[in-house]
Amino acid sequence: MPSAEAAAGSDGSALRGPDLARAALQAAKEQSAARRSTARKARVGPGRRKRRGWSGARPDDRDPQPLGRLASRIAAERGWTDQLAGGQVFARWPTLVGGDIAQHTRPVALKEGELTVQAESTAWATQLRLLQRQILKRIADGVGGDVVRRIKVQGPAAPSWRRGPRHVSGRGPRDTYG
Repeated sequence: MPSAEAAAGSDGSALRGPDLARAALQAAKEQSAARRSTARKARVGPGRRKRRGWSGARPDDRDPQPLGRLASRIAAERGWTDQLAGGQVFARWPTLVGGDIAQHTRPVALKEGELTVQAESTAWATQLRLLQRQILKRIADGVGGDVVRRIKVQGPAAPSWRRGPRHVSGRGPRDTYG
């Protein structure tokens, strides 16, 4: 309903038809503008910033980010950097120790700074034990100094003579192979 001022014209006569509709529309626009300005002041307020609609020419958090940077940030936030560095030892084993050593050995496990490496023969296991310091230095240079602190070398996997229902106590059937 139009107010009393809108119902009466500027000369005091009663408005009719299109003039009454124009006056009512003008009154509604003024009320709406007044409500918007008070709502905007309440939203922006003294302690709040007005939100921008675009980021502009300068770098912003809302800009697209490279996937590697996002993955690094997530890993750092969640404390996964040690596990990822350990995974790098397995992934980059041939480049860390060299092609010749990597051809005859493989990393098996990494727990609490101790890397377990399995060699394909006892001769390569002995060679790996002799080169242990150089390998530790190469790994520290390639991945990080605190990832691998010790190397445990295993020989080739041999069949176990301790299995089966008729197990003989002792060192096993030695006379068969001599």
